[in-house]
Order: sequence, then C-alpha cells, then structure tokens
Amino acid sequence: MPKKLTVTRVAAMRSRQLTGRAVTTFKRAATADGADRSGLTSLTYASMMDYAVDAAVAVALANTLFFAAATAESKTNVALYLLITVAPFALVAPVVGPLLDRLQRGRRAALSVAFVGRAVLCVVMALNYDTWVLYPAALGAMVLSKSFTVLKAAITPRVLPEGITLATTNSRITTFGLVAGGVFGGVAAGVAYFWGSPGALYFTAALGVAGAVLSARIPKWVEITAGEVPARLRSTRRAKRRPVGRAVVVALWGNSGARVLTGFLTLFVAFVVKQQADGDAAQQLYLIGIVGAAAGAGSFLGNGVGSRLTFRSPEVMVLGCVAGACAAAVVAAVFPGILTAAIVGLVGATGSALAKVCLDAVIQRDLPEESRASAFGRSETVLQLAWVFGGALGVLLPHSTFWIGFTVVASVLAVVGIQTALVRSGRSLVPGVRRKAPLPEKAGVV
Repeated sequence: MPKKLTVTRVAAMRSRQLTGRAVTTFKRAATADGADRSGLTSLTYASMMDYAVDAAVAVALANTLFFAAATAESKTNVALYLLITVAPFALVAPVVGPLLDRLQRGRRAALSVAFVGRAVLCVVMALNYDTWVLYPAALGAMVLSKSFTVLKAAITPRVLPEGITLATTNSRITTFGLVAGGVFGGVAAGVAYFWGSPGALYFTAALGVAGAVLSARIPKWVEITAGEVPARLRSTRRAKRRPVGRAVVVALWGNSGARVLTGFLTLFVAFVVKQQADGDAAQQLYLIGIVGAAAGAGSFLGNGVGSRLTFRSPEVMVLGCVAGACAAAVVAAVFPGILTAAIVGLVGATGSALAKVCLDAVIQRDLPEESRASAFGRSETVLQLAWVFGGALGVLLPHSTFWIGFTVVASVLAVVGIQTALVRSGRSLVPGVRRKAPLPEKAGVV
C-alpha cells in the first residue's frame, strides 16, 4: 500500500486487481476439466488467435472488400466480390479439404504455416492497400483461414479431455474464439482509427505471428494417426473409408440450412445498410452493429445452452433449428427492417450453434474414434460451402428491398428443411442420391 492514497492510485490499484481476477478466471476456464493436460487449452489459444486474425482483417478491409459490391450498378465489383468470397471455399472443398484430411504428419506445422502465411499476406496488403495486389492477397488470406478451420476440426477429437463430449469441447472453443474476435477486432478498429487500415493490417500480421507460436505449442500427440480410418460423406463406395451414417447426413443437411441463413444475413444486411445510409459511416456502423450484436448474442446463447444440455434425439433438434430459422426469415420478409433483421440474426445464430452442437454429438455417437477426426474435417468443409452459398445470395439479390431477399432465403431454407426430413426417413429430393443411407449400427469399412 502506498503511504499516500490518491484517486489515481486507488483507481490504478483497483484496475490491477480486476485485471488479475479476470486473468485468473480466464485461465481457470481455459484449463477446466483437464484441458491443460489433454492439449485442448493449447488448441483453444490457437483458435482464439484465428478468430482474432479474421476479425482484425475484416476491420482493416471494411471499406474495400466488404462493401466494394454494395453499388448495384457496378456489376464488375459484384463479380470481383463473389470471386474473393467464393474462391476460398471452392478451393478448400475439392482440393485443400481432402488434402488436409490425408495429412498424416505435420498438422501442427500446417497450422503454424497457415498463420505465418496470413501474416505475410497482411503485410503485402498493407504495402499495396491502394493497388490491385490487395485482392489476390486477401483471397490467399481467406484460403489459409479456411484451411486452418478444416485442420482444427480434424485435430479437435485428438485433444478431447476425459469426461466431456466433443459437443462441449467445440462449444467451448467457439465461445473463447468469439470473445477473442470481439476484443481484438475492437483493438484493430482503434488502430485503424489512428493509423489507418494499413496500420490495422500490420497489427493483424503481429497477431498471425502470435498464432503461429501458439500453434507450435499444441502437443505432439495430435500427429499420431495410427489406426485412423477416413470417413466418407458421399454414397459412392470407396475402399478403406467408413460411411458416416444416415444420422450424420441428416445433421449435415440441417446445419447447411442454418449456415445458408447466417451467410446470407452477413452480406445482405451489410450491403442494404451501405445502400440506404450511403455516406453516413456512423449510421452504417450503428445499424450493422445492431444486427452483429444480435448474431453474436445468438452464438453465445446457442453454444452455452448446447454445451450444457443432453439431446436424446439430436436429429429432431436439428430439424427444429432449420424450422426456426425459416420462420424467422418469413417474419423478416413480411415485416422488413433492421429490427426484424436483428431478430433473424439472433434466431439464426442460435439455431446454427445448436445445430452444430447436435452434429458434433451425432458424430461422436455414431462413428468410432478412429474416424471422427476425418468426419469433422470433411463436415466442416461442407458447412463452409453452405455459408458461402448463402453469402452469394446476399450479394446477388437486390438490396433495395428487404422482402425479396428474405423471401428467397426462406424458400431455400424450406427446401433444405424438407430434404432434411426426407433423408431422415431414407428418401431424398436430390436426384442420384442413394435413398437408403446406412444406419450407424450397420456402417463399417467398405
């Protein structure tokens, strides 16, 4: 205690106390349930930095990539935006995803390389912020970001602590990541305010270096793949691959519908706000912040509830999530406005998080341990493609009126919901898809 107390000294002491308590609480949560011994804590720290880098890049490029296509008359900008958003997923799905799935050694190194590559590309973007080089560099950063997500999904089952489920583990990682994204995204916004977007990109590069270091500290046992049997999602027969089973396919269809809505909402609302509040940056930020805050609250709510509940029938819960998302989109189409868009964001994000928890639970229930890592990696690729499909709808549909966009996305969700229900009963709307998917107890290596 200082000899003389002043208001400044008391405030400083109180700040140190609160900061110390916050750090202690954070460490306790990050290491709970034996996460520090299993390696989950290390993966959580790396995942938090992944969310932080994505948030910081979004802040730095907010006035270029995110709103370049907001002017309906600029068809070239729309095409360029779609190229930048769709291409990463198009690469991850048929090429990068299966390649990473076959990666038997060096997964930690691959995570670190993804971070280092993003850091280098952020520096390139900072040095070429006003030139065409910015766009291919941003494209490369997005590909590396999605590659990290696929790798993380494959590694997560290998750091699972005893006594908690994969659903709880993924919910925990997502919650920590959302917090990190909000915190570092806010810091990046402050850096951009004082030093411009190039300054925010240099800050993001520093976060990428930190992420590479954290990835290298993940335990070595995530490299052990002895006895692992790859999973297959398609109905084609392939040697030495285990079919995921009907319940997993049902959960994937339902999750895809939820991701379509979140992808659509992310881009559609941003472009509508940009068009309706053109020139007023403060109003744009305020309106987008309302919808973003609602979606963030929904993600926290869905992950928090999902990690604490035990679903006896996850497939039914997934169907309920799709139905709720469809109903919210219908309400937004009938009563257009930012408030209803925020409600859709809340309902859609909550449903997406709950549906993902159910997918995790189904994979853990129906697949043996040697196939879970592969199933998680491949399912994550499918969900990313669903998100970008919704995002493409958000870019292509007219932004002058809310009701057209939400009517279209509600129709898409209705079709996906019907398909989900049909697949659950062994049928399908999609031609060429095998009607009778294998049941979990009959699935084996074929």
